[in-house]
Amino acid sequence: MSTIHFRHIDSPVGLLTIAASDAGLHAIEFPGDSDPLPRQGWRAADHPLLQRAQAQLDEYFAGLRRGFDLPLAPQGTPFQRQVWFALATIPYGQTRSYAQLAAHLQRPTATRAVGAANGRNPLPIVLPCHRVIGADGTLTGFSGGLPTKRFLLELEGALPREAPAPDLFAGA
Repeated sequence: MSTIHFRHIDSPVGLLTIAASDAGLHAIEFPGDSDPLPRQGWRAADHPLLQRAQAQLDEYFAGLRRGFDLPLAPQGTPFQRQVWFALATIPYGQTRSYAQLAAHLQRPTATRAVGAANGRNPLPIVLPCHRVIGADGTLTGFSGGLPTKRFLLELEGALPREAPAPDLFAGA
């Protein structure tokens, strides 16, 4: 495997770590990710794909991009990869339940396995695992935390934006 290059980028959800090699984009990690990828062979260095990924993520956060055009190289089992690439079929601004995703994969009894694979997605945002929610519409686990998941879904218009808290000191 070729060297994996990484960099940190600012985003509205905090400092992201992105990693790529000549094979494609390997990872996007949120600050405080509880399950970061192993970093053997990674080095802090520039790579053209990191520049492209950063530019596309910046466009996404600015509301100018709804999909990504990047070569991807997530490392996982064949089933995990099947789940991860199925995430890319969930349209921008829409959500699916874990059961709907399992049915889409023609594995209707594999809801828990789909959930576990979804939780191991190394390319959140680009492979939009934030678009998968509980069957009752609740937001469920996310590597970036539920506030980040809510932010991403609000950005895409899949959830109404929460009203800002009233300023209790206005006019005081």
